[in-house]
Amino acid sequence: MDEPKVFLRGLFDAAVAAADPRLSLPPHLPRPPAGRTVVIGAGKASAAMARSLEDHWPGEISGLVVTRYGHAVSCDKIEIVEAAHPVPDAAGEDAARRIVELVSDLSADDLVIALISGGGSALLTLPAPGLTLADKQAVNRALLQSGAPIGAMNCVRKHLSAVKGGRLAAAAHPARILTLAIADVPGDEPTVIASGPTVGDPTSVREAQNILTRYQIELSPAAEAWLTSPEAETPEPGDPRLAHAEFRIIAAPDKSLEAAAACARRLGVFPVILGADLEGEARQLGAEHARLVRRKLHGRALQPPFVLLSGGETTVSVRTQGRGGRNTEYLLGLALALQGEESVWALACDTDGIDGTEDNAGAVIGPDTLARARDLGLDGEAALEANDTYGFFEALGDLVMTGPTLTNVNDFRAIFVP
Repeated sequence: MDEPKVFLRGLFDAAVAAADPRLSLPPHLPRPPAGRTVVIGAGKASAAMARSLEDHWPGEISGLVVTRYGHAVSCDKIEIVEAAHPVPDAAGEDAARRIVELVSDLSADDLVIALISGGGSALLTLPAPGLTLADKQAVNRALLQSGAPIGAMNCVRKHLSAVKGGRLAAAAHPARILTLAIADVPGDEPTVIASGPTVGDPTSVREAQNILTRYQIELSPAAEAWLTSPEAETPEPGDPRLAHAEFRIIAAPDKSLEAAAACARRLGVFPVILGADLEGEARQLGAEHARLVRRKLHGRALQPPFVLLSGGETTVSVRTQGRGGRNTEYLLGLALALQGEESVWALACDTDGIDGTEDNAGAVIGPDTLARARDLGLDGEAALEANDTYGFFEALGDLVMTGPTLTNVNDFRAIFVP
């Protein structure tokens, strides 16, 4: 058995590899249509997906996809545009407008292939009529700091958008539209992935308004006025304009967890998958998992070596201007609750390689994490309260740095007892 940190990193790498578009996309490609094939897309993995599609498509192809800065992959026929995430910028707005134009003059003989992955909500940004990019940016910032779950955030985004919540598919009518998606949300819900630009939306304006009230988020006067208009309602499931829209998930969190579990078994470690769709406040989930691993260990429900695996997307209620993401918040919450529990190691990373807005994928902890922190004069409780978990793990040398992985199946967490 390699040392625990190497073992945990190996599990993470296996999870990421299972969602690589080079392997997961080609089996889902359809036959070329009688007419044109136009490729569009948005998300952190969309450029890698476009490259894979180009490598395996037998006919003519053209199009445009938008990905996050630093996530571009060179393509020959499909234009790649980079834009900001998680708060949208003008590059994303311009790309979204151009994408709508690309699909707006197609016929029933044409095919649109939409490459959608996590991050698409911010990257594919086209404000609803009467709204500005500044309006959308303000709402995004407020939602990100609110602690609202991803489904709630995307409900609001859809009803303030000219492209989300099925509106992109409606714009492509009467062409056939095939969405190939890499899921990054709990439950792999198509209407939530990138705010569902190509699928009917079951949520309503009333629900969006209730979410805004619940999280005390104020809108600009223009956005308030838009939400009172009938046009703010998104296309519902069953809308005739979406009759020729098909949606396929080509990679998902549960498959990546299964790949990590298989890797653990090969190394003689018993894996337990806790779920691929865990949500909640990051630090609280960390504390809950600390209690769980202690029960498993001291109650002898499991005999070492074992590893507890989980995925999903937690939230962080931002209280200060510290640096950090949900994975480092989870890990520090876990470490503080474990209080140096012997022989417990853990890793938590975002499978896209970026935890929040920082340059790390996540971090690792071990039995000595808090002791080493004290030796450096670091206060874990204070760092957690200040939302400064990046600085805490950076000082310890325990950040995990991968760079963009060019895929995204949400967070990966592993707690290892050797």
